[in-house]
Amino acid sequence: MSSFLTQYGIIVALACAGASVVYGATTSRWLLAKSPGNAEMQAISLAVQEGAQAYLKRQYQIIAIVAVVLMVLLAVALGLTTAIGFAIGGAFSAAAGFIGMNVSVRANARVAESARGGIAGALEVAFRGGAVTGLLVAGLALLGVAGYYGALLLVGVGEEAAVDALIGLGFGGSLISVFARLGGGIFTKAADVGADLVGKVEAGIPEDDPRNPAVIADNVGDNVGDCAGMAADLFETYAVTAVAVMLLGVLSFADPGAVAVYPLVIGGVSLIASIIGTYAVRSKVGNVERALYQGLIVSGVLSAIAFLPVTYLMMGDLAFREGASSVITGGATAVPTPFSLWLCTLVGVGITAALFVITDYYTSTRFRPVKSTAAASQTGHATNIIQGLAQGFQSTAAPAIVLVLGILAASQLAGLYGIGVAVMAQLSLTGLIVALDAFGPITDNAGGIAEMAELPQSVRDVTDPLDAVGNTTKAVTKGYAIGSAVLAALVLFAAFIEELRLVAPRGTDLTFGIGDPPVLIGLLIGGMMVFLFVALAIESVGRAGGLVVEEVRTQFREKPGIMERTEKPDYARAVSIVTAAAQREMVLPSLIPIVVPLVVGLISYKALGGLLIGVIVVGFFTAVSMTSGGGAWDNAKKLIEDGEYGGKGSEAHAASVTGDTVGDPYKDTAGPAINPMIKVANIVALLIVPFLV
Repeated sequence: MSSFLTQYGIIVALACAGASVVYGATTSRWLLAKSPGNAEMQAISLAVQEGAQAYLKRQYQIIAIVAVVLMVLLAVALGLTTAIGFAIGGAFSAAAGFIGMNVSVRANARVAESARGGIAGALEVAFRGGAVTGLLVAGLALLGVAGYYGALLLVGVGEEAAVDALIGLGFGGSLISVFARLGGGIFTKAADVGADLVGKVEAGIPEDDPRNPAVIADNVGDNVGDCAGMAADLFETYAVTAVAVMLLGVLSFADPGAVAVYPLVIGGVSLIASIIGTYAVRSKVGNVERALYQGLIVSGVLSAIAFLPVTYLMMGDLAFREGASSVITGGATAVPTPFSLWLCTLVGVGITAALFVITDYYTSTRFRPVKSTAAASQTGHATNIIQGLAQGFQSTAAPAIVLVLGILAASQLAGLYGIGVAVMAQLSLTGLIVALDAFGPITDNAGGIAEMAELPQSVRDVTDPLDAVGNTTKAVTKGYAIGSAVLAALVLFAAFIEELRLVAPRGTDLTFGIGDPPVLIGLLIGGMMVFLFVALAIESVGRAGGLVVEEVRTQFREKPGIMERTEKPDYARAVSIVTAAAQREMVLPSLIPIVVPLVVGLISYKALGGLLIGVIVVGFFTAVSMTSGGGAWDNAKKLIEDGEYGGKGSEAHAASVTGDTVGDPYKDTAGPAINPMIKVANIVALLIVPFLV
């Protein structure tokens, strides 16, 4: 029976992953059949496409050099199967980001053209463009994990050894993720800051004005940061979590067959629910936010329903593995029932909903945090900064409570394995979450094309509301990504302790108490890693943004006809400058979560355990405060630009531009990049376990 369920589970997971990829391909064909608009619109869109492709190709070339070195080291130290998994994870993660971004940069002009016919058509094109990226991310992640696991079983590798090899696949996805998040974040914010400081503040021209030499670089950055970067981030979280839950299952229960593939089937059925949910996104009354969220709700409800029969079928006859530790079982003597595991999946879906609501509250123009930040702009730049910082710090409390309650509920229901199941259920909505995130850069670019191509005001009346909602969805999806990263890291940490227990000599002390000096040292190093990583990332934006500022000033000085529209800016030069700067700046901070855990672990396994705890805790609070605070600064500026507190050109507006400039590297560079950093550190710790004791 177990063998049948294992085969059945792998087949179901692969079939669902295949359906997701087919959805992406057919939706891409439907999207590309739409009109891209007039010649001017197509030329602008083509410039964005070429810039984005050039950036990603150069980024992947740099990553490939690092990846080849790491693959050789993995093959020598941990075996060929782990090294092959690493290559698969990296290749699939890169493919998801590259394909999805290429669809997004082609959707922008089509959204602008569809906006001529009203908001319903433009909404459909923009969302479907994002859905291609979203469903490909989840589909390729599941295809990689389930496909490689099935292949290993076919060639005679045992379940436990096969899952261990999958850790390499997770590491491959993690490597792409940390580089993509950081490099894309540096690019997008350097271009944005440079364009705004010279264009808006010094030259007094509107955002997306074609006279700004950095305007194309700004549009390219939206895609490589918020589309390709988020895609790589959640691909990694999805794959790493699936592997971690599989590992916990194999280490927890006597019969690893069905248990190992259970998280894969959960991911598979939720992919089908996500595909159905995409067809629920439609609006005829203009409430864009409601239309987007109703698709997410439909997907969540269908997933929760589907989890029940899957759980009863696959998890109905469990027994603890002999010698399973209390770390895994949570001290329970009775194995979790299928009903309790199903309740854990509901906990995961509930955490997702709560994080969405909380992040929306702190970043939407409808609520007090953004309104208070905008109001503080009336008294100057400093008070805007003070209020934005305060809102960012305050925004950490509610998500922390949600995660605490979720961890408590899941652990009471099914121990640590229950937490893993809850995280996997939370990630079951990854397809639609990434779709909502990619919706942001698509609509932002559509508005920019409408402005640069001088389309009628009626078009901007459609693209502007879509862009405003896209700005909010980008913010709330970051909150989801951070929450899922922390829970995934918790599961990885538990797997680290259990793997350590299996290889350590009998009697080895595997407790990690703060009173133990090596653990305390590790805690401090882990916290230091986060702040050092953030400092390097923000400094990188400042340096790269400075280069953009100088370039824009130079072009305005050397080509005085730009402002009179008698000369055209050299967009390609600005794109080239920021591309080179982003690639150069991303390398050093990206190596921190790889090198530091490796060095610390080889010195002391206890210090490494403390380091992981420090990275998780400090990383969570830092990431949430930066992304929510940055979102509040951004939307406070938009609230003023819509007419509040004097509107554009007022003193309050100038202060809000300063706040947004500070918030940009917070919310789009350093904050989101902490997610993969947390998981990379934990994956590295898992990989080096055999060498620790």
